[in-house]
Amino acid sequence: MYDFANSPCGALRTRVGRAEVMLRPSGAMWIEAARTLVVADLHLEKGSSYAARGQMLPPYDTRETLDRLEAEVVALSPAAVILLGDTFHDRRSEDRLAADDAQRLRALSLGRRLIWVVGNHDADGPQRLPGETADELELHGLILRHEPQGGLQPGEVAGHLHPAAKVRATRGTVRRRCFVTDAERAILPAFGAYAGGLNVRDKAFSGLFARPPLAGALGRGRVHAVGWRSLGPD
Repeated sequence: MYDFANSPCGALRTRVGRAEVMLRPSGAMWIEAARTLVVADLHLEKGSSYAARGQMLPPYDTRETLDRLEAEVVALSPAAVILLGDTFHDRRSEDRLAADDAQRLRALSLGRRLIWVVGNHDADGPQRLPGETADELELHGLILRHEPQGGLQPGEVAGHLHPAAKVRATRGTVRRRCFVTDAERAILPAFGAYAGGLNVRDKAFSGLFARPPLAGALGRGRVHAVGWRSLGPD
């Protein structure tokens, strides 16, 4: 059985390995004992990256993503913020940041640790922004990295796969970004406004979990615990 409960703020409280965590409606993970906020796959400046290649998207994704991240920081007052890889969409994204957005990222480091775990889209890490850079790190019994490693990895928290859940219901189906966990490891949803999602029944998730995992689907102000049998393919 899974050990989980909804909190008054709409988060799903559960365990990953030996650590108690909260899976928040924003798509962030809160490690309360360490006062640490973890978010994955912001893909900042994805809109401007597409625009440079001739595919015009509204250029507001970075602003919207940072608005939600700042709201989490204000609500929780974390001692550390961990950006779990692919914070930037490509290696030139930092150069395309608007000055006020760059300043907002600098402000995240004021009075707290800011840790940039590098991903496949931003392997060089930030060049002009404050904070620490890491390939992975251990925290409170957890191993935090961008890309999940193959096989069973107890205590791993990762991003990269952008999990999404297609939930069957009596009136049809809905598709939502989601956390996915078997209480041994967890994969976080993409936090970025334009990041998209991959169905958790895709073969990319095969072999990562010791038992059928639980999806924490992001709803309006609440994370919904959804069992594996209620999840459908795309």
